[in-house]
Amino acid sequence: MSDAEKTALVFPGQGSQRVGMAQDFHDKFAAARDAFAEASAACGVDLAAISFGDEERLNLTEFTQPCILTAEIAMLRVLASDYGLEARWFAGHSLGEYTALVAAGVLELGEAAKLVRRRGALMQQAVPAGEGAMLAVIARGLELDALRAEVEGLDVDAANHNSSSQIVVSGSAAGVEKAKERLAKGRRLIALNVSAPFHSRLMRTIEPTFAVDLGAASIDATWAPRVASNFTGGFHAADAASVRDALVRQISGTVRWVDNMKALAERATRIVEIGPAKPLSAFFRDIGVKVQAITDLATAEEAKA
Repeated sequence: MSDAEKTALVFPGQGSQRVGMAQDFHDKFAAARDAFAEASAACGVDLAAISFGDEERLNLTEFTQPCILTAEIAMLRVLASDYGLEARWFAGHSLGEYTALVAAGVLELGEAAKLVRRRGALMQQAVPAGEGAMLAVIARGLELDALRAEVEGLDVDAANHNSSSQIVVSGSAAGVEKAKERLAKGRRLIALNVSAPFHSRLMRTIEPTFAVDLGAASIDATWAPRVASNFTGGFHAADAASVRDALVRQISGTVRWVDNMKALAERATRIVEIGPAKPLSAFFRDIGVKVQAITDLATAEEAKA
């Protein structure tokens, strides 16, 4: 299906979920069913039941995160075993970074599913519903440092540097309202339907607790340099402590996706997005890179052809 050495796989994060994601893979392939069974056993909940028919729980952060992770790995395992997909480089957006670490062999699926369920629960607990908000700022030629300067002094942070035409800000609901006034001129502003202000200073309170969970997790850092780090913008170091630190700091830090994309594009001639939706493909187009997206079995067949 591809030249592994020049292929990168990328995985979307929270917000890409949909009822029925990976169900076609699950129904047809034992490898996908095994992935759901492995992750469900590890985190103590039937992730297939939630992913395929429980919309209410699927949109609760505690369950959204392990469901997306598992759906993406279930798809990947089938794409590897039955479609011949191999890759050397990996990256994921926010939650998707955990999928990338599993895909590269840094984390086991069960361990990762347990971790992200815990991560999601902590994120939801950090800020009561309605007290945080996120806002997508859309315009041509956005610069991260310039936008940060515009919201300086507000209880708001740059959460996701997605492209030169989209930066997401996150923080207290009151802070985001004030940010709208500063950022409105000449830009399109879209309030995101999220349950918490992810990747903002309001998430820092949960980092020490999650650091303990990560400290207990088994990490094979041998393969970490194949995986892009949202926090640093480059690739992870071959050091378990460094991987843990970057994942902890990612919780409140900016997702440096533009830097991740550029780092991948320097190494890979083929980039494949795997997940229930394909938001990352549009971000890559912003830097002139075409991405092949696989969201279901039909698009997997197209990629095989």
